[in-house]
Amino acid sequence: MTRHKDTRAPFRQLANLDPYSLFAPIKTPSFVLDEAGLIDDGEILKKVQEDTGCRILLAQKAFSNFNLYPLLERYVAGTEASGLYEARLGKEEMPGKEVHVFCGAYREEEFPEILEYADHIVFNSVHQLRKYGPFAKAKGKSVGLRINPECSTQVGHDIYNPCAPGSRLGVTLSNFEKEMDAETLSLLDGIHFHTLCQQNSPDLVTTWNAVERKFGKYLPGLKWINFGGGHHITRDDYDIPLLEQCIRHVMETYHVMVYLEPGEAVVLNAGYLVTKVLDTFDNGPYHIAILDTSAACHMPDVIEMPYLPPLYDTDLEGYNYHIRLGSQTCLSGDVIGDYRFAGPLKENDLLIFGDMALYTTCKTNTFNGMPLPDILLLHQDRSIEKLASFGYEDFKYRLGRTKR
Repeated sequence: MTRHKDTRAPFRQLANLDPYSLFAPIKTPSFVLDEAGLIDDGEILKKVQEDTGCRILLAQKAFSNFNLYPLLERYVAGTEASGLYEARLGKEEMPGKEVHVFCGAYREEEFPEILEYADHIVFNSVHQLRKYGPFAKAKGKSVGLRINPECSTQVGHDIYNPCAPGSRLGVTLSNFEKEMDAETLSLLDGIHFHTLCQQNSPDLVTTWNAVERKFGKYLPGLKWINFGGGHHITRDDYDIPLLEQCIRHVMETYHVMVYLEPGEAVVLNAGYLVTKVLDTFDNGPYHIAILDTSAACHMPDVIEMPYLPPLYDTDLEGYNYHIRLGSQTCLSGDVIGDYRFAGPLKENDLLIFGDMALYTTCKTNTFNGMPLPDILLLHQDRSIEKLASFGYEDFKYRLGRTKR
């Protein structure tokens, strides 16, 4: 098959390399995290913080490969967690940095341990704020409440829309005013809102205007406001000056610290999933290739979102050979997508999916007995280091520990 240079954003770090030769020796499938890409993203985030005085956190739900935390801690103020385990991971693997945690509801038996790890604790309801807030305050923690401004800026993808009708995330204004009392309100150090998903700063401004209009009278006297995640700050077309303008407006108007907690932006275009063709055949008008990777197991957002992940050396000008890429699992819908190639694929051809650092390694599973991909690091000098490898034991012993 004809090979061409692919300079699209997910592959910019490979522009001066022969990635097929570079990745040929590695076992497939494997995730390859790109050190140079992580640094590029980090420098952008660092400058936003320097320009505005805000603090940016790593949302671990998108990327929790702690081997890279010593690198990332140069660029972020700390970590954001969705519960006990992530809070502990952030505390242990990024020591000395801030640990923020938000959870849809806290478990009573876990909350004392969360207090050991977290600096900021955000609640999802007035009831839980009233129940657990005093304990957090007594331990010297900063206490917040997640609000729901009921302002949707997303088109489709309601699975990732915290402001969709019937959302379980955040307190609406009507519930805030109905349930809040003066004593509970006095517990608040800050508010948190998260409405975005892979969006640009004009959507943040729209959301902020809704927050200010609805909750503005409760903002004076707070210590911080958390803009949540979903900010695609490191994307090429992201309007950083508008983001910085919004941050400054909030900080100067309300005399608060502003936090942002993106996950994707910290590792955008900073990883690959390398896979191999196992078989090819035709089914009617469709050319089909079976790979040794799986959308359902290794990149579930492809099915959940859904979206078509970028694939190196495909869909370029003049490429007209259409191939459907699927997995070896028994799930009929385990299809990654349809791509345009320069020509037919053959057994053992190497394929390289891009932007595979985010929502991949932390969401993999072993459905159908699929092996978990190894996790590798591509260093700036283009050497490759193995960070983790997995085998049969990882599949077996997550289902039970009893041995015969």
